[in-house]
Amino acid sequence: MISTYPSVSGKYLINAEWIEVKETANVINPANISEVVGEVALCTKEIVDSAISVASDSYKTWSLTSVEDRALHMNNAADALAKIIEENVTLYVRENGKTLIEAKKDLLRCVQVMEECAAELINWWKPEVLPGNQSVQVRRRPRGVTAVITPWNSPLILTFKRVVPAILAGNTVVVKPATNCPLTVMTCLKVIAEYFPPGVINIVTGSGKMIGNVLCSDSRVRTIAFVGSTETGKEIMKKSGERLQKVYMELGGNDPAIILGDANLDEEAIKRLRMGILRASGQVCSAIKRVYVHESRYEEFVKKLKKEFERVVVGDGIQPDVTMGPLNNKAQFEYVSNLIKRTIQSGANVITSGIQLDPETWGKGYYILPSIVTGVNQDSELVRVEQFGPVIPVLSFSDIDEVVELANDSEFGLRASVWTENEKLAIQLADRLEAGAIFHNNHTVFSDLALDFPGLKESGVSRETRHCSLELFTDSYGFAD
Repeated sequence: MISTYPSVSGKYLINAEWIEVKETANVINPANISEVVGEVALCTKEIVDSAISVASDSYKTWSLTSVEDRALHMNNAADALAKIIEENVTLYVRENGKTLIEAKKDLLRCVQVMEECAAELINWWKPEVLPGNQSVQVRRRPRGVTAVITPWNSPLILTFKRVVPAILAGNTVVVKPATNCPLTVMTCLKVIAEYFPPGVINIVTGSGKMIGNVLCSDSRVRTIAFVGSTETGKEIMKKSGERLQKVYMELGGNDPAIILGDANLDEEAIKRLRMGILRASGQVCSAIKRVYVHESRYEEFVKKLKKEFERVVVGDGIQPDVTMGPLNNKAQFEYVSNLIKRTIQSGANVITSGIQLDPETWGKGYYILPSIVTGVNQDSELVRVEQFGPVIPVLSFSDIDEVVELANDSEFGLRASVWTENEKLAIQLADRLEAGAIFHNNHTVFSDLALDFPGLKESGVSRETRHCSLELFTDSYGFAD
């Protein structure tokens, strides 16, 4: 049993100083809820205000540095972070619940974000000369203090994809990681902050509602980058609108996967579908949340997916044989458990599969075996909500127009996928689907981290496609002769 807490436990970061507070909360291992991984500081309103003040003061000098200097700082920090990945994989698994493979991949991608964003910065920052009779340049400049508020499900990559471009663009940041899973994020940012001037990176933890209110109520905070629920995103939008703060939000999703009649349902395709559904125990905003299968392939699909789910080994992610860990926290565990109970009570057929790695300790963690649900319709609760857990409804359809209507029948529009051997048909179908990104014969993330496509409707605010999100953290202006 690992008994020592990480050095950031129970502390917050302001102006390059890690400061302890009297009031803290425990960070629990979701695989063994009796184990305390560390503590999270419960910052006061005054501490958050102080972090904003320091970030605002530091912005005055950091914003004047050259892009070459900023990129050099970031590359040096990336080299340092790469050296501590192995020693922090276990910490990440213990506080988050991911498997060892998932955790290490997330840490490696953080280094990749730093390197790719630093490389992108130099050319992207150069003034763009517009065509025309008048000499006009498009030039860029940072915005000011940026608040970065991130969730517990994939805290590392979702934090880094906002903090890194924000500070590279010349802004300073106040980071608010999730209370349930802050320690690995803070440990990594501790290493990075040492390569930047004091006050460029500040971290506060505690009540999301209180900290969010302070950040959205302060005119010195010019940008809010938030990842989380649509409900919280709407509250942030209301508060930030009073000061016309720029908002960049990645919110909820209810991603459809559409299996056409000619889809290749071989072993590799079913494996990709399983990964699209169960990655991080289904706790991914862009995971597959509902599957629509052409009626001619419905029984075949359910049978093959069930067989694939039967191979899933559920247990403590620290064990190398585990392929799916626990849910992250009590609230999410209870929500998904009760959702499954209500689904069964509604008369639906819930097919639960998978292997319990250690049945004797099953009740000590937030474990749920994966389930396939049939006998539901478009109005069923499981189909309408973002379940955020390892349970997937499977519905049938008869024609293209019907499935497009069903897929678009949601307030969400984050991701979607089309499974067919006809690429031309896949593109035609994608043109009709209301989602920020559509994958063909896969449902995953972009391997090129310079790319991102936010969701439509209630799944996100702000649009970017390239440049590692740098444009979201800058203003542009025209310079004309």
